[in-house]
Amino acid sequence: MCNKAKQFKEERERLNDIVLKYGKLTTKRFFNLDTQAYQAGKLPQKTKELLGLVASVVLRCEDCISYHIIQCFEHGVDDDELEETLSIALVVGGSITIPHIRKAYELWDELKSA
Repeated sequence: MCNKAKQFKEERERLNDIVLKYGKLTTKRFFNLDTQAYQAGKLPQKTKELLGLVASVVLRCEDCISYHIIQCFEHGVDDDELEETLSIALVVGGSITIPHIRKAYELWDELKSA
């Protein structure tokens, strides 16, 4: 795993621990719901991560994009699958998503090079 992804995962875990330290029932239920939504069901986890990536790009959430890029990599997404997914995000989200797509591909390159 590349250094950027490793740092992201560590920081995300550290910050999530802080949120859960202060979070009450609603926050904890939301975190659990999020975790459960990405578990394999009729759709495999790989597909769900690709869907999460599209939503994250369209919403322009850099942390979410990084998270889903790492998850996609870990679930065996290939370059063509990623390109098709980011193309859908571009069509849905428009040109304002291009800077976020650049960052997504940058992290993807780093993951593949590690």
